[in-house]
Amino acid sequence: MTVKRLRGLLLLPLALLSGCHLALLDPAGDVARQQSDMMIVTTAIISLIVVPVLVAVGVIAWRYRASNKQAHYDAHWDHSPSLELLVWAAPLLIIIAVGAITWIGTHQLDPYRPLTRVAPGQPVAADVKPLEVDVVSLRWKWLFFYPQYGIATVNQLAAPVNRPIDFKLTGDAMMDAFSVPELAGMIYTMPGMQTVLHAVINKPGHYRGFSANYSGAGFTDMRFTFDGLSQQDFDQWIAKARAAGGTLDLQAYQKLRQPQRDVPASSFASFEPDLFTRILDRCIDASQTCMAEAMPAAAHGGEAMQDMSGTHGDHAAPTAAEKPASTQAAETH
Repeated sequence: MTVKRLRGLLLLPLALLSGCHLALLDPAGDVARQQSDMMIVTTAIISLIVVPVLVAVGVIAWRYRASNKQAHYDAHWDHSPSLELLVWAAPLLIIIAVGAITWIGTHQLDPYRPLTRVAPGQPVAADVKPLEVDVVSLRWKWLFFYPQYGIATVNQLAAPVNRPIDFKLTGDAMMDAFSVPELAGMIYTMPGMQTVLHAVINKPGHYRGFSANYSGAGFTDMRFTFDGLSQQDFDQWIAKARAAGGTLDLQAYQKLRQPQRDVPASSFASFEPDLFTRILDRCIDASQTCMAEAMPAAAHGGEAMQDMSGTHGDHAAPTAAEKPASTQAAETH
């Protein structure tokens, strides 16, 4: 049975539930699709042992019920080599199979690994340049930088269909989790740290993004829209953002980073070129020292302390040749 048929069987009982959007079982991005396939195959393999055990429990309970006088009962039975082999071998084989699939899938779908394909049988073309998006999680909103186009947006994200997307993510003040179930698995954003996610969207559409990690009172409003667009529609979306005007400079960012709930989508026609780097390095204010500068200085400071400690140790423990003759005589006596 193919993965497509398994997915259909899983969707069939849920299709009766009106209003349910089964993004995890029927995603629109190739990375999310592969994750869904791995989840479905793993579930099917595990069911090979779970389902027979559940059936056997019912059969044994019914066959050996107190009212069934025809059931054979051997009071001296205590062991069966064939049954023992089945009980241990079947789960062991399933664990090996699930472990192998999980190991291979985890490495192939590593969020830090650049994409090698945009769809089954469709490798990434050599002349295609991935779309770069820098992501910052704020309280309680999302900020997106498009360095290739010079625009920035708040709570709205868009990408061309079948074009790889390279996300670089960080957080301003709190830890969050960037999640678009239709696109790929979630990945955390943390202040002072950068995470990476590679993904692609294969179907045009309007999708939902949100934070999957609780980050305070406005967590439930920390949502954004993600649009999968044709290249022509994406170019128009970029043009519209540029036409909106406005510059996201340090002053505008200081205002934007203030806690605010239910923030409407907006855009900036331009932004400070090094703003994402300054957010990542924790030096938005002029009085702050960037982490990229502070860490090498701290490393050199540690080396200097070690040198001083080594020199002090040399003076604290002079050799016998360095001691005065009177001291050596006193120690001898």
